[in-house]
Amino acid sequence: MALTFRQLKYFVATAELGQLSQAAIHLTISQSAVTSAIKELEDSLGTQLFLRTATGVTLTATGRRFLNHAYTILASVDEAMRIPNLESTLTGMLAIAASYTVLGYFLPHHIQRLNALYPRLTIQLHELNRDAIEEGLITGQYDMAVLLTSNVSNPELALEPMIHSVRRLWVGGHHPLLKRESVTFSEVAHEPFVMLTVDEAAQTAMRYWNETPWRPNVILRTSSVEAVRSMVANGSGVALLSDMVYRPWSLEGRRIETIMLLDPVPAMSVGLAWRKNKELSPAMHAVREYFRHTFMEPRTTG
Repeated sequence: MALTFRQLKYFVATAELGQLSQAAIHLTISQSAVTSAIKELEDSLGTQLFLRTATGVTLTATGRRFLNHAYTILASVDEAMRIPNLESTLTGMLAIAASYTVLGYFLPHHIQRLNALYPRLTIQLHELNRDAIEEGLITGQYDMAVLLTSNVSNPELALEPMIHSVRRLWVGGHHPLLKRESVTFSEVAHEPFVMLTVDEAAQTAMRYWNETPWRPNVILRTSSVEAVRSMVANGSGVALLSDMVYRPWSLEGRRIETIMLLDPVPAMSVGLAWRKNKELSPAMHAVREYFRHTFMEPRTTG
């Protein structure tokens, strides 16, 4: 059976949302259609892409690798369909602010695509923390921002979340917790914990830890994702971070595995922000429509 565009769309939606039911709602189709498409895709590839859990689905190691290929294929198709727009007459300058995590792990690829789609539009990027981004949007210093929308509560800003990156437990390649059928906060609380601090990660972590009777045994607080990666891969501790910043290897070449906790952990939401009631310029509208088309709108109806 040949791999289809529809299967890839449904697979990506399920991978990003972590639940078949949520993927169906996002795509405005039935859950059975999503289930059938993924089964067809797994049959075509001859391998399992998802593990079914009590709270939804999680990517297998093969599924995570295939997700990168799926993104590439869908982006290529999308680019081909937009070829007439490559000679766009949209001109001007757009100041976009971004937080550290977004700029390091999400935005560069999309800036490259926007530059290709709108070659006469100049995009200026500014890396800032959330407080500075919010102030800059309100004062007009920046036109738009791409940031962790799950951290924003400013009523003066309009928010448009695009993706929700699942948070999982990171452990070394031979960690004993990998042998457990399920892992909860109670088990994690007994492990040495490496706490990432950049982009308010520590405050966010404590919000969901505080929903439990447990507390993390923090041995290191660091703003470096690579430091977290190395500590986890070397067996010095565990971490709880989103799939967006996950990579399977540390700089030393040691393996990092992930575990989906049985307890609920909120996803990390990434999206656009701009000053509420601000009239969107043609450039702002183009950027918003690009991200809507890429992440938010269903691209097929079957």
